[in-house]
Amino acid sequence: MREFEGHMKGDKHRERGGGHKGRHHHGAQTFRRGRALEFLERLNVSRTTLRQQLESTDFQEIRPMLLGELKAIETVIDQFTKHFEIRELEEAEEQAEEKEGRE
Repeated sequence: MREFEGHMKGDKHRERGGGHKGRHHHGAQTFRRGRALEFLERLNVSRTTLRQQLESTDFQEIRPMLLGELKAIETVIDQFTKHFEIRELEEAEEQAEEKEGRE
């Protein structure tokens, strides 16, 4: 009888542990991906702001610095998207830029 009880306890433990781990891991992975996408969006906002500042006459005195910052942020965005294999947000932004260019 003890053998059977031990087997039952083991099954319950496996059921709880296995199911919980799978859900938890997937949830954490989704959470981290969401945070990565949010950070990428902030980087893209910074890039857009720098581009707007480059076009403005108010910022002509610091244009070389703005160009350097823009180049740096574009490098970070490129490395970030490659490292985290983020494609869909980058593609959406490219489509938005193409649309802006047509208008």
